[in-house]
Formats: sequence, structure tokens, C-alpha cells
Amino acid sequence: MNRRSVCTCLRISATAALAAALFSVGVLPAFASDGTYLTQWGSYGTGNGQFHRPESVAVDASKNVYVADMDNDRIQKFSSTGTYITQWGGHGTGNGQFDLPNGVAVDSSGNVYVTELNNSRVQKFTSTGTYITRWGSYGTGNGQFSSPGGVAVDSSGNVYVTDRLENRVQKFTSTGTYLTQWGSIGLGKGQFQGPFGVAVNAAGDVYVADRFNGRIQKFTNTGTYLTQWASNQPDGVAVDAGGDVYVADNTSGRIQKFTSTGTYISQWGSSGSGNGQFQSPAGVAADSAGDVYVADDGNDRVQKFGSAAPPPVAPVPASSPWSVGLLAILGAGAAGSALLTRHSSSDAR
Repeated sequence: MNRRSVCTCLRISATAALAAALFSVGVLPAFASDGTYLTQWGSYGTGNGQFHRPESVAVDASKNVYVADMDNDRIQKFSSTGTYITQWGGHGTGNGQFDLPNGVAVDSSGNVYVTELNNSRVQKFTSTGTYITRWGSYGTGNGQFSSPGGVAVDSSGNVYVTDRLENRVQKFTSTGTYLTQWGSIGLGKGQFQGPFGVAVNAAGDVYVADRFNGRIQKFTNTGTYLTQWASNQPDGVAVDAGGDVYVADNTSGRIQKFTSTGTYISQWGSSGSGNGQFQSPAGVAADSAGDVYVADDGNDRVQKFGSAAPPPVAPVPASSPWSVGLLAILGAGAAGSALLTRHSSSDAR
């Protein structure tokens, strides 16, 4: 086995049979964003691929990227490398028109949901921009909005919307039927002061960027408070396939990464206009490979950052001393769990 590979730490909780299967495949699948700058697209303007305040970003299962181009009153769709595909919208109050589209999300079927600050509603579209339905109006009642901001969709198709001025999160079915809500103005657990971004993990837990309280709050999908942690002025929030949480820290010009329970992992970015720098980063999204997309609002662009993955390794014979030792470790203990660390003598990257 080649030990001159990148240092890899893998938490494995499995039986000895599963460990053998992993090695027989010859690949250890582990992805996590490392914040490496990959590419960017966009500039100030009204043309295809240009932006005027890109506020939110979402990625579908095919890695197509949707951007809420807020002051241009449109949604733009791109490939994962920034190739322009299509757009829809235009200023107005009619179906398929927008007045400051702020949040964008995509469900597992590829349908696109858009919140509008000034029209106080959510609109639903196909992946190519065909209008499907809408719900909401201005007000404080169930299903009404004062300033709908972030939007997210869970694996069951339920839609979560942050209602900024009402300091609450509202939950709907995929067709807009009101289900429940939680939140009020304040500093306490489950209260908000300007909830902006919202994200949902695979288990259905909901993360809310409680901007002016300087924190991320985590809830069950029915609004039961779970935990919280500090962040300067969080705007966008996203969750990757592994459950890690990414936060766009708007005033500090950075992206921070946390575990699902709020333990700090890493960060990247600073204020500026260079590659990997930000001016008021707003939306953030992660694709299935762990690549991270950031709506760099003040720079009128989208930036993409890379994921780190261990290189392929040759299959290890089950009879080899290394493999036998590993299986023995994994099989030991009541939990059958161990931390395997392979250290390198050189950086493969």
C-alpha cells in the first residue's frame, strides 16, 4: 500500500465485514470542503451571467447552480463551472415576475422555490423556469409574510421560509399549505432578531442564521430548539452531504465551517475583491461532492471553492498484516468503532 498519500483521518463505525468491503473496492469515499478557490463568474450588469446583488444560491442534484439576482429581479441558472444556461423573471407582481427575489432553493425533483421581499410571497417553478404555483401575501397571519428571506426544502418536500420582520420561521407543504411556525423577537432560545438564511440537513434538522443575534440556531423540523452557536453576522447557511454546516459571515467577509452541533472546523476568506475574498457574502450552497458556492453580493459574482478527497488506493489483500490489524481494531469494543489515521511523509496535494 502506498503510504505517501495525504494524511487522512476517517471515523469508521462499522463491522469488520464492512471494513473489508471498503478496502476491496479500493476507494475510501470522504469529501469535505477545504476552501480551495476553484473559479468564479459574474460582474456588475444586466446581461446574461451578470449580476446586481446576487443574494442567494442553490444547487440541484445535477450540480446546476441557481442564483437569485435580486436587483435585476430574476433567477439565473448556470452549470457548475459558471456556463450560463437560462434565466427567468422580470420586475412585477404577476406570476413568474419578481420584486426583489431574495431566497432560492431546489427540491429533490428539481423544482425551484423563490422568496420575494417586496411581493411577500413564495413562487415555485420547474428547473427551466416554468411557473407552477405561489403562496403568501403581506401580513402577520399564518402563511403571510412581512419580509420573506431564506428558503429551504427538506427531503419530504416541506418548505421552510424565514420571515425576517416577524422574526419567525414558517413551514409549508410543497404546494404552499401552511403547516406550522416558530419564533418571536428576542434574545432567548428559539427567538430571533432578523432570521436570514435557513438550511435543512438529511435528518430534517433546521438551521437558521439569526443575523442580529449573531448566532446559528438549530431546531427539529417542528421547531423544537436543539442548540446554538455564535457567528458574527450570519447571512446564508448551508449543509453538505456529510452534515457539516457552512455560514456566510456577511460583515467579516468569510465563510465558516462547523460540525452539525456547532463545533468550529475552519474558515476562509477576507474582505476584498480578489479570488477567495468577499464583499458581503450572502448566500452559500454545497453540492453533492462537497464543493461550495458563495453569492458574493458586493462583488456581483459567484465564487466556487473545492472539496478535498483522499486519492484512490490499491485494494489491500484481506490477508495482509495491515488489513488484518485494521479488522481486529474495528472488531474490538462494544461499539465496534475506531479512529484510523494514516500519516504521510509528503503532501500528495
